Amino acid sequence: MKAKNIVLAGATGYLGRYIAEELTAREYNTCLIVRNKEKAGFDQDKFDVIEAEVTNPMSIIECMPNADVVISTVGITKQKDGLTYMDVDYRANLNLLEEAIESGVKKFIYVSAFNADKLTHLKMCEAKEMFVKKLKESGIGYCIVRPNGFFSDMSEFLKMAKKGKAELFGDGNFKMNPIHGADLAKICVDAIETNEIEIEAGGPEILTHNEIVNMAFDTLGKKPKISYMPEWMRKTILWFARTFTSQKTYGPMEFFFTVLAMDMVAPWYGDHKLKNFFEGIKTENN
Repeated sequence: MKAKNIVLAGATGYLGRYIAEELTAREYNTCLIVRNKEKAGFDQDKFDVIEAEVTNPMSIIECMPNADVVISTVGITKQKDGLTYMDVDYRANLNLLEEAIESGVKKFIYVSAFNADKLTHLKMCEAKEMFVKKLKESGIGYCIVRPNGFFSDMSEFLKMAKKGKAELFGDGNFKMNPIHGADLAKICVDAIETNEIEIEAGGPEILTHNEIVNMAFDTLGKKPKISYMPEWMRKTILWFARTFTSQKTYGPMEFFFTVLAMDMVAPWYGDHKLKNFFEGIKTENN
């Protein structure tokens, strides 16, 4: 299949914007689904932009009449608007899938998360994997992309360094290889024409949390100050959060408290380096 017309949902997120640029760079006819055209700020000479709310199936009817492929990065990273993971990561993506099938779309590319299939006891991963199951059963061509942490997530280490103190789990030697949005966007767009059905992806550098936080302090020209949270404390905080707060509060916390307390190393792609990303943020903030 030589695809020409692509619909991208989730275009205003960190990854979505990189995918949009990669699609137009490769001269695909690209339609973006956004909640608010004005706030999204896309050049409408480069993209067709449709205003729709993917959590409402009625708003996306006939939004992909000529599409060959749908790419979805739709998902909650930080809870807002009172919506749950089931509302967004599961139901909104299912709305897109059902409309894609109705419209005769040939392939659906979904961006999940690395190890989400192994962490379904977490609310975020449970919702993502419920959708993955529906996608696999749908009969449509598909590819599930499972990225490791984004570079944008790593900015939290810079925030800790800016405050003068960082907190890590265990001894700080858990490893990860986060990936830049531009590198991941290439993987997602490559998936349009390949036959791969699942892709796990991380960046080119495998770093310990100690190395990342020291890099953050070094970027800001500060002396590292690090404390370490023992396992019993991590579990206690999670128990209190799950018991006494709503999913809106504990959902993101349980995900990050879990993935930052284990090794998260995916097959590597790309060439962007985290130090350069940190330096870029420092320059923007000066």
